Amino acid sequence: MNRNPQYSVIAGSGSYLPPRVVSNDDLAAELATRDIQTSDAWIVERTGIRQRHIADRGVTTSDLAVEAARRALDDAGLQPQDIDLVIVATSTPDFVFPSTACLVQARLGIKGGAAFDVQAVCSGFVYALTTADSFMRAGRSRHALVIGAEVFSRILDWNDRGTCVLFGDGAGAVVLSAAEQPGILAAQLHADGSQTKILCAAGNVAYGEVVGDPFLRMDGQAVFKQAVTVLERSARAVCEEAGVTLDAVDLLIPHQANVRILNFLARKLDLPADKLVVTVDRHANTSAASVPLALDAVRREGRAKAGQLVLMQGVGGGFTWGSVLARLTA
Repeated sequence: MNRNPQYSVIAGSGSYLPPRVVSNDDLAAELATRDIQTSDAWIVERTGIRQRHIADRGVTTSDLAVEAARRALDDAGLQPQDIDLVIVATSTPDFVFPSTACLVQARLGIKGGAAFDVQAVCSGFVYALTTADSFMRAGRSRHALVIGAEVFSRILDWNDRGTCVLFGDGAGAVVLSAAEQPGILAAQLHADGSQTKILCAAGNVAYGEVVGDPFLRMDGQAVFKQAVTVLERSARAVCEEAGVTLDAVDLLIPHQANVRILNFLARKLDLPADKLVVTVDRHANTSAASVPLALDAVRREGRAKAGQLVLMQGVGGGFTWGSVLARLTA
């Protein structure tokens, strides 16, 4: 392997969503059978979400990740054997171990090279992309699969209206390839572990039993306040690191958690609405999958083009956040 320092570019992208679409009306009807009241209007007004994709029981995170990875490889014009690094960002791995990345590697027929998971919840893809870029800058990888994949429906309390309406399942992937000119221009990652309680799933398996609360719990007001603050600061910092102004950014792809957060962030950054990418209405919050799903969507719609500057941002439990500024080459 070439150990000379090099840059990285996004060579291809792919995504996969479970075929079962659950509309707000579908979800409201299901919750009503448990005497929990909600409605399409209530959900849309507070979140912007209109539907989500939900995996059937038995469908795993690696199942979704493999499909997204295959599509990203096809888009990049590469074969599985070209890949020498697999990183999967997920909070819903198939097992305690082996890693989901190793399962994906095996199912794609990739041998050798590193494969590991990154756990930064909704910031996971940004963390994973930054890590893969660092491998390439060190000359330790030529072609990497970077995947965000989640089956969050497994860890939702379907009796909690405040959280179960927010999330969906899915996977997005990119192929990152070595290049002589930088595609990833700048990246910054951060965390504040003192904020763990505002968004967590604090249960675990010990001695053959579930210990603690196995479901996702969230303080929505606290998350909103933290998210808009840190994402604005991170966006400004990563652009400064890259030596570009915010108005040079062509597309802003934040973590797709809530349309109110997205719109508020765009206003704070003084970015026009046509630069903001919103897919939360179609996908809901897919945690680590949300940014790569949104990136693939705008590439396939023709909205994202070669030469454009794209700012990708994650924020999530941990509390974690970060930004990656990339110039598209494909």
